[in-house]
Amino acid sequence: MSPLFVRLPNHLGDACMSAPALDLLAANGFVLTLVGRAWARDLFAAYPWATLALDGDWRKRASSLRASLGAAGPAARGLLLTNSFSSALDFFLARRPAAGYATDGRRWLLKPAFEVPLKWATGMHMVEYYYRLATDLVGTSSQPPAQLDLKVTDAGRARARAVLAAAGVPAPYLVLCPVAVGMHRGRVKAWDGFGRLCDELRAQGQAVVACPGPGEHAAVAAVLQDAAILPSTDVGTFAALLAGSRLVVANDSGPGHVAAAVGARLISVFGVTEPTRTRPWGPAVTLVGSERGWPRYEEVTAAVAAALSSV
Repeated sequence: MSPLFVRLPNHLGDACMSAPALDLLAANGFVLTLVGRAWARDLFAAYPWATLALDGDWRKRASSLRASLGAAGPAARGLLLTNSFSSALDFFLARRPAAGYATDGRRWLLKPAFEVPLKWATGMHMVEYYYRLATDLVGTSSQPPAQLDLKVTDAGRARARAVLAAAGVPAPYLVLCPVAVGMHRGRVKAWDGFGRLCDELRAQGQAVVACPGPGEHAAVAAVLQDAAILPSTDVGTFAALLAGSRLVVANDSGPGHVAAAVGARLISVFGVTEPTRTRPWGPAVTLVGSERGWPRYEEVTAAVAAALSSV
């Protein structure tokens, strides 16, 4: 059993899309320690993997890595799912080899350095990108599964039920995720039809909930004026909340990827980002819109009606 410290992507959606790669590594004898943001502990709480939250400046990160790698034994090494020079430098300064793609001028820091797949230039999905790196390390040539299958803990499900009960939300319920943080090439990443959609769903008698992330409550409340707005939760409880829903409607954002990862039925609304690489992955996902522009409101409501009629 070989200890492997896997540097996770920094964004929630990308971490979800790395799940098949992590499963492949674990199935091939690697004992994983996940390295990255603090929320990774909650996101992967159902797995037997240790987690190491990296924060602070480069000195603190390298020191933390060095101590953890040293405790794991001389065979412990790293694998970088990130593309950045700085993440490779962290392991280099920790004095342990790390494998990864030869990106961002960091080839000389990696051991081994894998070439970026040729398919990346023609529209490779991020799930495939991460999975290919894992197969390169393992020495296999398999393809990623059709469903991410992110596991949720029983404790997370219990917390989700408690949050819903406290808010008086009955089952079945729908989840709307109207916020998408940041801009993409100067354009807003959030669809502007969520407020109208919420009003129409409530008029139909649907129970509609939202669960804002930290600092998002005011923005969500301004858009979804007739929804049950739950308090912010940890990522594991949020994943369980999405897994128990009848339907999720989300922008191209972290919550959409979590919904797809846990197998929730999802309407994923695109308008500025590129679905080829970053669409939520899974058979229960319906994509509406594209990087060329937002869909018409009627396209989204038709997708929602079709999804609700089939569950």
